[in-house]
Amino acid sequence: METNLTSNKSLLAWLDEKVELLKPSEIVWIDGSEEQIDALKKEAVETGEMIKLNEELLPDCYLHRTAENDVARVEDRTLICTKNEKDAGPTNHWMDPEKCYKMLYDIAAGSYEGRTMYIIPYSMGPVGSPFSKIGIEITDSIYVVLNMNIMTRVGKAVLDCLGDSDDWVRGMHCKCNVDPEKRWICQFPEDNTIISVNSAYGGNVLLGKKCFALRIASYLGKNEGWQAEHMLILGLEKPDGDTKYICAAFPSACGKTNLAMLIPPEGYRKKGYKVWCVGDDISWIRKGPDGRLYAINPENGFFGVAPGTNEKSNPNALASTKKGTIFTNVCHNLDNNTVWWEGLDKNPPTNAIDWKGNPWNGAESDEKGAHPNSRFTAPAVNCPCISPEFENPQGVPISAFVFGGRRAKLTPLVYQSKSWNHGVFVGSIMGSETTAAATGAVGVVRRDPMAMLPFCGYNMGDYWKHWIEIGKTLDPDKAPKIFNVNWFRKDDEGNFLWPGFGDNLRVLDWIIDRCDGKVDAQETAIGYLPYAKDINLEGLDMTEADLDKILDVDKNAWEEELKGVEELYAKFGDTLPEELAKELAEVKADLEK
Repeated sequence: METNLTSNKSLLAWLDEKVELLKPSEIVWIDGSEEQIDALKKEAVETGEMIKLNEELLPDCYLHRTAENDVARVEDRTLICTKNEKDAGPTNHWMDPEKCYKMLYDIAAGSYEGRTMYIIPYSMGPVGSPFSKIGIEITDSIYVVLNMNIMTRVGKAVLDCLGDSDDWVRGMHCKCNVDPEKRWICQFPEDNTIISVNSAYGGNVLLGKKCFALRIASYLGKNEGWQAEHMLILGLEKPDGDTKYICAAFPSACGKTNLAMLIPPEGYRKKGYKVWCVGDDISWIRKGPDGRLYAINPENGFFGVAPGTNEKSNPNALASTKKGTIFTNVCHNLDNNTVWWEGLDKNPPTNAIDWKGNPWNGAESDEKGAHPNSRFTAPAVNCPCISPEFENPQGVPISAFVFGGRRAKLTPLVYQSKSWNHGVFVGSIMGSETTAAATGAVGVVRRDPMAMLPFCGYNMGDYWKHWIEIGKTLDPDKAPKIFNVNWFRKDDEGNFLWPGFGDNLRVLDWIIDRCDGKVDAQETAIGYLPYAKDINLEGLDMTEADLDKILDVDKNAWEEELKGVEELYAKFGDTLPEELAKELAEVKADLEK
């Protein structure tokens, strides 16, 4: 065995057990040094696990392909293992921990024979920040090591920070045979443990990401009085240099990354508005000494969906991928040894290899060159609009929480909740309409409370209760205001009524003005709506009358909507917080008026 990088007893005892179980041929501690990471990249290229791309056009970038049966998260095989099933709640898949450990250890036993065990010490959040938490992931995959090195802070400094503490998250990943029938991604919140077997796809194996940063962390947050949320963090800098920070939650396919890295419309840019990206996916939030809520992005990189990312939709995300990036399941352009994906540009390569490893001619093929869920893992420091506060160990003060979804008719462009508890209600009822026919019927509302449905590490009723409890500890003058947005309203012909993308800044501007008490709003049954005159339409082919159409509240549609909310709430039985039942009753009563 290599020399240990630590003398932490709890960690060394755990590693001894895992070595005994997995039987690795070699053991390597990841110290985070450039020499070691470079050597691992070289090794991955020699074994064919990764392909080195054009050093001039994409310096230090690599391409990797996962197995065809292993290209996305698998929600039905993602388990929350708590002693009592009720603690996992009705929206999670549950298994008894003892039974689950036995199943996983039987699958994993001896699976590192002939393989190397890599021990990755990593910090979620800046090393040593009061917000941060430490994890150890063991894996038999160089791909995992190299991705974790981008997505988290990795190496010896993390172990020095941990010292002798037992407060660390145990993570075991075993590729095994990448057998989908034996694929499991299991969280044991009561044991601070994550185990992933038979997958090599990022979302299932980069254990710092959703497994730790949301599922385990949400449970830690409940017990320790803080929050782990599936939220981007952006800073909106006004021309006077004042920057306000917003945390926002959206289900997938609602433009979350685009908003996190938004480029203001030209008129705003000329005036001096800027948007700063603190994070594109996850926020850890806690109360600061001044009584306000502060947030950090616990990640160190972006694990973004490649298809659809281009110079128009998200130039900042695209720029982030230009160096030090690992691409997964995209198309390999052989003519210049670069990568391509659907939606990157209008010129698919004709001499290429598709994501499955087959020859591909984009001019002739009906097949996609890149998998729809193909990814890039890019260092956050590459992003042209990365916030100067990105590494701030104290986090950034949050002025507003924003929830959003994709609704063609129902939800107005933006509205504000009437109170903290009403805001929790607004987040709890959020959802999106299905878009692609592949998911069955189109236009069906899929509820995704706070965008946390697949990521909440415990009973969602208790999670809502935790939001309400946090609200009780906040001075109402310092608590973030809570809003809902919907960029996706359509007319009867199916055309979008709002331009979206950079123009979403106009709505964020109104949100900040509301937080600062600079504009009035009209009270409706569902919350406070803007007056059309208070949203800047300068430079848009749009009138206040057009805007009024996406700021209306349709009584009948909302009454129908609340039936769906009642169905959702009914699932939670006695774990539904009475405060939310009360908010629901109030909205119903107000609609009847």
